[in-house]
Amino acid sequence: MKEIKTEKAPLPVGPYSQAVTVNDFLFISGQIGIDPETGKLREGIEKQTEQILKNIEEILKAAGTEKDKIVKTTIFVKDIKNFQKVNAIYKKFFENSSVFPARSTVEVSNLPLNAEIEIECVAIL
Repeated sequence: MKEIKTEKAPLPVGPYSQAVTVNDFLFISGQIGIDPETGKLREGIEKQTEQILKNIEEILKAAGTEKDKIVKTTIFVKDIKNFQKVNAIYKKFFENSSVFPARSTVEVSNLPLNAEIEIECVAIL
């Protein structure tokens, strides 16, 4: 197992790695919408979702892979009523991919730093 780190994505807010590789897989820890330049959580579900996807893309690059190699995502939202807003941004992020990754979306009662959304994913290298 190898740890993946990049300063272009926020540092973990707990005792975990941004991502790890095992064999030909990359496991990206749950990301919340923190801007790595400011260290601040972005405001609103749309801005947080956009920032999360940027952070994920930077972690993918640090591991030597790309978003087309994402095979599974899990999305945690505090309010499932934001499902369509998240979907619109998520769809745009993957618009040039040949296939959307498998995905689960789950409503949760709370997230770290009171974030509105968190996304984790698995990719191949």
